[in-house]
Amino acid sequence: MGLMDGKVAIVTGAGRGIGRQEALLLAREGAKVVVNDLGGSTGGDGADTTPAQQVVDEITLAGGEAVANYANVATFDGGRDLVAQAVSTFGGLDILVNNAGILRDRMSFSMSEEEWDAVIAVHLKGHFCPTRFAVEHWRNRFKETDVPVNAKIVNTSSEAGLYGNAGQLNYAAAKAGIAAMTLVEAREMGRYGVRANAIAPVARTRLLGTVGMGESGSDEMEEPLDRLAPQNVAACVAWLCSDLSDPITGQVFKIAGGLVQVLGGWRAWRTVRSAENWTIETIDKAKGTLFNDRSTGVPPFYTEM
Repeated sequence: MGLMDGKVAIVTGAGRGIGRQEALLLAREGAKVVVNDLGGSTGGDGADTTPAQQVVDEITLAGGEAVANYANVATFDGGRDLVAQAVSTFGGLDILVNNAGILRDRMSFSMSEEEWDAVIAVHLKGHFCPTRFAVEHWRNRFKETDVPVNAKIVNTSSEAGLYGNAGQLNYAAAKAGIAAMTLVEAREMGRYGVRANAIAPVARTRLLGTVGMGESGSDEMEEPLDRLAPQNVAACVAWLCSDLSDPITGQVFKIAGGLVQVLGGWRAWRTVRSAENWTIETIDKAKGTLFNDRSTGVPPFYTEM
């Protein structure tokens, strides 16, 4: 008996790297998996059915059930068809793992409109489109039965979007948007029995090849600890997709080998109140209270003049 016996899961970007390990682990835990991957390059160019089909073959060879999907999840048609395939093939949908992504790194003063649009589309819209049709499916199920659907969404954010990273304005903006999207999904869909969480993974992938750490060709983790193994990320995702993580929702987890953190969102660092309307001068007078007391930390990038 597996944690996901009888469940149906979609994993986008599942042909390689983290998504592949997520799909394999969900299948090992009993889920029937729709393996989505367009099969493009790290920059989003081209298409290839091989990666998704190879993962399907691995799952079926091990005795699991899976089908490949090659849709572009950054389109409404792709998101709709992906959810429809899960429902028509396996009879329903219980889990959506949004993982697909690309990189087109560039400093903001050199970034082209196409580089911005491509990354925002694949990451941010590529999370929205499958989710749009998955939550519609779950809402309709709830309306038909009046029973919570017990479904899960796991989105893929990034430290780049939560903390900022030079040279990745497009990627960081998309990943920050994904974190915010997760909070909204948790608020909107909780009444129907849907939990939504996100991860900020640290692992070897093809995308890390752009910064000198490409995806490893081995599925074996180093002993005693492989901090960059994508299997670590898959374990957290599978836990979030299972009932073991109930009732957790609306959270963002940083996950790497040997480390799990629950990440907090925007919060007030300092507060200054006034009995009168603000002016330029009174705001300037408050600067010292807002920034100069370093005993409990200050916002990042502040430099005292």
